[in-house]
Amino acid sequence: MLKLYGFSVSNYYNMVKLALLEKGLPFEEVPFYAGQTPEALAVSPRGKVPVLKVEKGFINETGVILEYLEQTQSGPALLPGDAFQRAQVLALCREIELYIELPARTCYAEAFFGMTVPEAIKDKARAELLLGVASLGRHGKFAPYVAGESFTLADLYFMYSVDLACAVGGKLFGLDLLAELPQAKALLKTLQDLPNAQRVAADKEAAMPAFMAMIAAKK
Repeated sequence: MLKLYGFSVSNYYNMVKLALLEKGLPFEEVPFYAGQTPEALAVSPRGKVPVLKVEKGFINETGVILEYLEQTQSGPALLPGDAFQRAQVLALCREIELYIELPARTCYAEAFFGMTVPEAIKDKARAELLLGVASLGRHGKFAPYVAGESFTLADLYFMYSVDLACAVGGKLFGLDLLAELPQAKALLKTLQDLPNAQRVAADKEAAMPAFMAMIAAKK
């Protein structure tokens, strides 16, 4: 059986978890936190989550895990068969990660964990988020899903990256990042209402108190 290593508060973990659920694949969740201990590094070369354990060993990096699942497992396809359309979906995944998720992540400490982020970093994040969302508006189709008519990997990245970026934009900058993209805003709500997404969200909510206690202990 596939084993998913990580924790339910991680958005990248939840991307893979929702993919597994949407594809109807049996899997076991293994609690695993990022770190640089020898035990963690034996599972993940960089000590990060998520990690998928398969018969031959461990696979790390979210994008690689998701593509591996598409190449080796049954269930509804989350990547198009056509090479051009597949490239469009994968490009959207990278654009969301690089230009929206990663800039927002530089501000997570202040937005979610009560810490302080330097103004220079926040200024840079704000500018990059605006550029990233504009890029998404140009490339995304939202007809009705991010890449078009079908639910794909791009929707996983969108759902679990843009929601956090919007929270950062609202809390730190007073911005509604999706104000000019009503179709994207509507899609985010639609995705969050999916039964499997609600299961993932419930698991995240249940895990949050312990996670926040762990963060507080490290301050």
